[in-house]
Amino acid sequence: MPWQWHDAAPEQSGAVFRLEIRPHRALPRRGFVWVIGLTAGFLALPLIAVLGTAVLWGLLPFAALAVWGLWAAIRRSYRVPQEVMLLSHDRLELVRSDPGRADRIWRTNPYWVRAVLRANGPVEDYLVLTDGKREVELGAFLAPEERVALRDELTRRLGALRG
Repeated sequence: MPWQWHDAAPEQSGAVFRLEIRPHRALPRRGFVWVIGLTAGFLALPLIAVLGTAVLWGLLPFAALAVWGLWAAIRRSYRVPQEVMLLSHDRLELVRSDPGRADRIWRTNPYWVRAVLRANGPVEDYLVLTDGKREVELGAFLAPEERVALRDELTRRLGALRG
């Protein structure tokens, strides 16, 4: 699953649980190294035939630009939104971090929080947390079945905290 529950560290404002939600990453860091290395290697093969000629200097910038473009595109795809929830007996804090934007923070009392799936949201099975006055989206980048599973887990954890 693209989320992980952790027992929160004591220095995190007395939180009991920490939930981290991130979208799936199709290419792990190790795969990134392999893709860039293989691309550079395969682009270097035709350049071997023109070593020592002026043609090399005409082709080299285009090969370097292709490797750099691939590297920049993959690195940019790693800049993904992230949601972190700190959950304790008396406080729920949700922090959403989007690349290029300031963090958005929502704090409330977890006793009143309910995890609800909305059918009429911007995505299928739109997951929101509501405390009766306000509501905030959660995991909009997850697949619909993942949002349903996350809602079930959140409901269990919130119920366990309420006692």
